[in-house]
Amino acid sequence: MSYVIGVDLGTSAVKTVLVDRSGNVVAEHSESYPLSQPKPGYSEQRPEDWVDKTLLSLRLLLEESKISASDVEGLSFSGQMHGLVLVDGKGAVLRPAILWNDTRTTTQCRRIEDTLQEKLLGIARNRALEGFTLPKILWVQENEPELLKQAALFLLPKDYVRYRLTGEYAMDYSDAAGTLLLDVAAKSWSTDILDAFELPHSICPPLVESFDLCGTLLPEIARESGLLPETKVFAGGADNACGAIGAGILAEGQTMCSIGTSGVVLSYEERREVDFEGKVHFFNHGERDAYYIMGVTLAAGYSLTWFKDTFAPDVSFDELLSGIGDIPAGSGGLLFTPYIVGERTPHPDADIRGSFIGMDAGHKLPHFARSVLEGITFSLRESIDILRASGKRIDRVISIGGGAKNEDWLQMQADVFNAEIVKLESEQGPAMGAAMLAAYGAGWFPSLQACAEEFLREARTYKPNPDTAQQYEKLFGLYQTVYGATRELGKGLAEFRG
Repeated sequence: MSYVIGVDLGTSAVKTVLVDRSGNVVAEHSESYPLSQPKPGYSEQRPEDWVDKTLLSLRLLLEESKISASDVEGLSFSGQMHGLVLVDGKGAVLRPAILWNDTRTTTQCRRIEDTLQEKLLGIARNRALEGFTLPKILWVQENEPELLKQAALFLLPKDYVRYRLTGEYAMDYSDAAGTLLLDVAAKSWSTDILDAFELPHSICPPLVESFDLCGTLLPEIARESGLLPETKVFAGGADNACGAIGAGILAEGQTMCSIGTSGVVLSYEERREVDFEGKVHFFNHGERDAYYIMGVTLAAGYSLTWFKDTFAPDVSFDELLSGIGDIPAGSGGLLFTPYIVGERTPHPDADIRGSFIGMDAGHKLPHFARSVLEGITFSLRESIDILRASGKRIDRVISIGGGAKNEDWLQMQADVFNAEIVKLESEQGPAMGAAMLAAYGAGWFPSLQACAEEFLREARTYKPNPDTAQQYEKLFGLYQTVYGATRELGKGLAEFRG
């Protein structure tokens, strides 16, 4: 029997999964690492922590599975997007990595917009947001100029780990698309953007496909990981691209909804020329010459976690949601907006804040819990509607993440989206996508689609209830009015937040 390994380098932990030729997850292991927040709005990590914990996770994965290292043909990566790693000419890290959730770069985002204007969307296909990589590079340029002069390359998190494992530099298109330095349609670094900010072209690493071979393990890495030096290492992709692959979003018309801390609606896109005017993210897919469109709700699962921790800290999530099936659609006239940390799609607004509207004395904990789920799902529906407005037919959605763990929530998604919702039999998200890239790269399958057909199996589908879908259509219209009505009020209240 032969195996591949998917490595998912997240923000709080690295997860490794061992997958056989039938797509069965034989073993999995995760190791956490610290997050540093030296100042308000700052979010950093030590890249060496990623390497150390990845090697530990790989070693323990093999030990726990009791398989032979000679049976592992290759591994690949999924990685947290946008994080800036700067290395010198010898590959040494010059400063802690600045992560995707770091918000220090608002001034640099305005500089990008003022400098590039309409060119930005024409080339990078995305708006300048604090999470992206170019604003981080410009922050270093302005605040640590001597350090930037020492930089030979910038890398993204998984690319640094892969470099340490193989000694080879590379960046795949799906992750490069989140830097604001890639000409997304042309699949090349943008000389116009680099020149506009006086950045050397040499700072950009070589570009590769997500399934390309990027070398084998260095001897000392093989010893530490328990793997063999001849183990093949494939490029991998951005976490959302790998999540799409792991959910089988590999052809036109396929869409997924992923609800974790944030929420993502992602759809496969073949048209490189389609223009969403920056309303949603437009990135390169892990599949060759394909793209994906993505809308983001910043506080999806996080809204539910916040609600439980604040109002029901002594009950489990299962207990909290156990009564929502008895509450009719609309939560008895209670409406929640999940803007508790700002919003991304369709409102790129860091200042908007959430709300409960319509509270009365008859509302109990299950009403509030259901209202939170409805508000999260309404926010995701806004991304669905943007995709539909572009001409996409979305009548079937793969649901993964926390939103796929509760049957009432799955049915709610079907009713709110007015689409069939599909739950997968075994859902490993980005880690499975990384394993599939390794399996395809290793030659197990003639295509990623063929790999998905073997690896992924549907467990259950949820069809929209026509009456409930009609009720939600009315309520969704009300939900959409809340943002504009509360934006100015929120600004007035901001001074009281302390």
